[in-house]
Amino acid sequence: MKIEDFMLSCPSKKFLGIECFGCGTQRAIVMVFEGRFGEAFHMFPAVYTLLLFFATVFLSFVDKKRNYGSLLVVLAAVNAVIMVVSYFYKHFYINTH
Repeated sequence: MKIEDFMLSCPSKKFLGIECFGCGTQRAIVMVFEGRFGEAFHMFPAVYTLLLFFATVFLSFVDKKRNYGSLLVVLAAVNAVIMVVSYFYKHFYINTH
């Protein structure tokens, strides 16, 4: 068995035929752990900020003495901007050129 056998399919792509803003996240994370960094970025450009966000969430549960709330908000905003820009770039710029 491979890790890909356990990945969830995107309901938006499955039922509507349209990729969502998070399509490619699971595959990109697997690529990062396999050491395929460039391919992971090409698959889902927000993969590194997403991993940093998750690491900060984990750190906020472990380290209760510090407040990570403002950092998490900034990381979430940066991640959202990257996701939206890359989505529109992939679907409207690359597909038309």
